[in-house]
Amino acid sequence: MSVQDTAANRQNAAAGLGYGILAYLIWGFFPVYFKALAEVPPLQVVCHRIVWSVLFLWVIIGWRGRWGTIRDALHDRRAVGLLTASSLLIATNWLVFIIAVGHAQVIQSSLGYFVTPFVSVLLGFLFFQERLRRLQLVSLFLAAAGVILLTIQYGRVPWVAMILAFTFGSYGLLRKIVTVDSLTGLTVETLLLGPAAIGYLAFVSWQGTSGFLTNGVQVSSLLALAGVATAVPLLLFASAARRLRLATIGFLQYITPTFHFLLAVLLYKEPFTQAHLVSFLFIWSGLCCYSYDAWRGLKEARLKTAAD
Repeated sequence: MSVQDTAANRQNAAAGLGYGILAYLIWGFFPVYFKALAEVPPLQVVCHRIVWSVLFLWVIIGWRGRWGTIRDALHDRRAVGLLTASSLLIATNWLVFIIAVGHAQVIQSSLGYFVTPFVSVLLGFLFFQERLRRLQLVSLFLAAAGVILLTIQYGRVPWVAMILAFTFGSYGLLRKIVTVDSLTGLTVETLLLGPAAIGYLAFVSWQGTSGFLTNGVQVSSLLALAGVATAVPLLLFASAARRLRLATIGFLQYITPTFHFLLAVLLYKEPFTQAHLVSFLFIWSGLCCYSYDAWRGLKEARLKTAAD
């Protein structure tokens, strides 16, 4: 590899890192946003996220003159299949997260997003043969131990956490595989979900149970802004996923649950039990192992590049 190629790869990775950090910071404050929509049924909130995202993305696509890329993606059966699967995964993730926030389970949602990095690392190993070093394996075992201990002490599987972890980890995998850019991919995803979302919102409006324009200006405004709030971090995330290894994406992932955890304990005063503490200590230990290993690997790569 030439010096120019190496420099270009570094710039690409640096851009991906910036996009990823910003996306996870935005997601970190999502509990505050969706707590303000607690009066609206979760499925309606998800449908508003989809519909307003379609409108917002159409404006961006039109402004940038990208209709050709949308048409090409819709004519690519493989891309449509992958984006259909990814759209269902992310919609499920949204719905479960909003339900968790509405039922004062932000701690469990944070647990799910703490576990997601390990799901990403595991998927990277299984699908891309991304090599797992010793400390990465240790971190995976520590995270698994934390989840297992919480399950044993609680007497039930933390389903909210597990669904959030596997849906978002799998979403990242599919977005890395699909051969379309981030803007096109997200637009197609929302277009695929759009008809069902519009149909459901029309149905609840006909029933007289719609949360839009009936719960005050603030709630209606937040629902209308859901498209921007949804699309912007997803675009940033998709851009990061295409530039970074899944393992690196997993490393950045714990920015979001850290904010969720702090909000749950400090702002929303959710109960934090001894079972939570033991489980989180194992998971945080795993994250420390993985972080140290990632930092060491990056340092070794830089020294090798400098020597070449």
